[in-house]
Amino acid sequence: MSDLFGAAGLEKDAPRPLADRLRPATLADVVGQDHLIGPDGPLGRMIAASRATSMILWGPPGTGKTTIARLLSTVFKLHFEQLSAVFTGVADLKKTFEAARQRRRIGQGTLLFVDEIHRFNRSQQDSFLPVMEDGTIVLVGATTENPSFELNGALLSRAQVLVLRRLDDDDLEALLQRAEKHYGRVLPLTSEARAALRAMADGDGRYLLNLAEELADLKTPAPLDTASLAAAVQKRAPLYDKSREEHYNLISALHKSVRGSDPDAALYWLARMLAGGESPLYLARRIVRMAVEDIGLADPQAVHQALAAKDVYDFLGSPEGELALAQAVIYLATAPKSNAAYVAFGEAKRAAEEHGSLMPPAHILNAPTKLMQNLGYGAGYEYDHATEEAFSGQNYFPDGMARENFYRPTGRGFEKEVAKRLETWARLRKPA
Repeated sequence: MSDLFGAAGLEKDAPRPLADRLRPATLADVVGQDHLIGPDGPLGRMIAASRATSMILWGPPGTGKTTIARLLSTVFKLHFEQLSAVFTGVADLKKTFEAARQRRRIGQGTLLFVDEIHRFNRSQQDSFLPVMEDGTIVLVGATTENPSFELNGALLSRAQVLVLRRLDDDDLEALLQRAEKHYGRVLPLTSEARAALRAMADGDGRYLLNLAEELADLKTPAPLDTASLAAAVQKRAPLYDKSREEHYNLISALHKSVRGSDPDAALYWLARMLAGGESPLYLARRIVRMAVEDIGLADPQAVHQALAAKDVYDFLGSPEGELALAQAVIYLATAPKSNAAYVAFGEAKRAAEEHGSLMPPAHILNAPTKLMQNLGYGAGYEYDHATEEAFSGQNYFPDGMARENFYRPTGRGFEKEVAKRLETWARLRKPA
């Protein structure tokens, strides 16, 4: 149908979004990706060498993936073919590959741009391999998901992964100025509202231009302030997918901020995850884990604070209960840190695997029957409470296994007191 409109000369008059009308005409016009496009970037070097190679463009929405693919086809004089993995099946791929073969026979190469390439299953991804290897197509795949998780190793070995950056504030301002040049007038915004508009875009250039197009049609007697802007346009939902990489990135950021004793950063990541729709109970479980993994006995109250936050959330629900999670995050971030228990348990598990099923020493075995008493069970056991220091110093490791020191408390928080006790008992302990 689009070909009929084009043949009739009607396609140029069809309505087009501002983002499409302002699509860069050269790679130099692409904002925010100089690390790829510049002379020292991988695309810059590729163009200088006049050799197009297959690639995966990985980055957030609205950062120029489709535009870069189109412009590369122009630079290398390749036929541009675009597919979306969402709407393409095996039959469509076969037709596309055959058309590319026909073009190749007459000396015309094909750049095949596949949007959302991560949505193809394993067999569909494998179908690209032969046509990439024999030069039938130059594949440019676009994805917002981590290729390491979503794409086959065989495909990744034949394509260079290029990471596009989220557009920063200066990049977004440059796009706004392009929009204003296109309209021949400035957008009706105060400076504060203009900054808020860029923040609303959340690094997405296409979304920013959609907002600019919406604002350009407004008839207002005075520039919009921040409150008026929020009422005039629809705020974008945060970029967050609870089942994909962003989930793991943000929970990692939260955990490491707590471990790094930065309550402000930790609160920010907690708020980001809650705003993105993360389950508060999932966050509560992770907060409990932080308490035992990164604080432990340096502050024995930490795990109680974490568990209390979970109980409060269970009782109050959202949004009131979320404050309990925030309080627990602050407590953990400001608590003394120790992973001594975490490390000790890991070493103990390795020792248990290494030494196998060794029996406890006979003197600490119970002897409920006469036979067991005759076999020496419990013989020589010293009752610690009956000693002067309430410490007998006996050996509790298996016979045939040397005593090991798994738990090494730090000098921070309550563990400082624990370390003193262990030092005292080490002096009192009898030789094994």
